[in-house]
Amino acid sequence: MPQTGTHHYRELSFDLPSSLHELYIALLSTEGIEYFQEEDEKLFAYLPESEWNGEKEEAIRSMLQERFGSVPCYRSSFMADRNWNAEWEAHLQPIEISDRIIIVQKNRDILPKPGQIVIEINPKMSFGTGYHATTRLMLKQMEQLDMEGKKIMDIGTGTGVLAIAARKLGNTMPILAFDNNTWAAENAMENIIGNNTPDIDVKMLDAEEDLAANLRDGYDLILANINKNVIDRILPVIRRNAPDSEVLLSGILVYDEPWLKKLLKRVGYDAVRTIYEDEWLSSLVRPVTTITAKAKKP
Repeated sequence: MPQTGTHHYRELSFDLPSSLHELYIALLSTEGIEYFQEEDEKLFAYLPESEWNGEKEEAIRSMLQERFGSVPCYRSSFMADRNWNAEWEAHLQPIEISDRIIIVQKNRDILPKPGQIVIEINPKMSFGTGYHATTRLMLKQMEQLDMEGKKIMDIGTGTGVLAIAARKLGNTMPILAFDNNTWAAENAMENIIGNNTPDIDVKMLDAEEDLAANLRDGYDLILANINKNVIDRILPVIRRNAPDSEVLLSGILVYDEPWLKKLLKRVGYDAVRTIYEDEWLSSLVRPVTTITAKAKKP
């Protein structure tokens, strides 16, 4: 949900069947909209009132027209600032990722399954709570990896849930988790402390401008649950500056898998495991040279 503060928001209310919500969220995200709420046959999208103008509305309408051939019925209304976070938290329920991982709201009593990892999140933003399919996909992929000896970078950390999960899955190496949003970086640090997962370095960095310099520190696994446009720009940077690193990607629509395959081939990665949920996919990719070298070992 939108951040609480001195800002007002613009609410766009779309009349849409629930089966299309995930797709519209993905598309609207490309226009810089970060906050959404789903209710039956309605999708609500929120952006700061200061960013709403005729040009922004036309960009959204043109994008939807190009993708679907028409623009669904929607209403635009002004929303005065209020305690968005309290409203969001009131509706949070535990999210069971698998028999091994469950995400719960901080201070909520639950009875986990034997051996189940509990990640407590005090969300100051909706993304990264486990409610979004891309977060669940990333966590399911991470369960399948040997996390213990990997130095990890978490790009666009949000609530910090992926970095926290890495620690709870047995990682003992340095982790750098960063975001370009002050709200997210502060929330990630709070959640890291609350989960007793130390030695995770949280920074305010830009996923594009600051990436190359930080990659030179050397990483074994890079987590990037972001979006198609950013992935398109940063994957070549990762390949150049961290040529041996595995990269775990999400934030990509299943309809864009052909695009991803072309990008991987061009940059020099192979997808070694891709999984799907709803309209989304997550792909674990490795440098082609690394795979070839391993294949030659007796």
